[in-house]
Amino acid sequence: MLKKLAVLASACGFLVSAGLPAVADDNGMAGAIHDLRREGGKLCQVDHWHYGSGSGVNKKLAMADAVGSWQNFTALEYGSDWARFQRAASKSVSCSKEGSGGVSCAIEGRPCR
Repeated sequence: MLKKLAVLASACGFLVSAGLPAVADDNGMAGAIHDLRREGGKLCQVDHWHYGSGSGVNKKLAMADAVGSWQNFTALEYGSDWARFQRAASKSVSCSKEGSGGVSCAIEGRPCR
């Protein structure tokens, strides 16, 4: 098992350094390093949150930027199956106006697939 994790970590490091996105739908890391449980029709990480932030000229654009941030990092870490903020559990969203007239949003949630 450790050999497989070392190979996976090496491959992920190569993809990141090459600027290429991870293409695995579920790379197996979520279940290897986090407790998982069924919540409704989803499989969710029990006590691990991901965070995203974004800004824009209005709340809609700031939220889209924050969701993109959350999803991109989650996909890189666990694969695209885990990277849909709409499926996340324990979601929290906070947006505020910036001094420049724009809006910034911060989001968090436990990844689910």
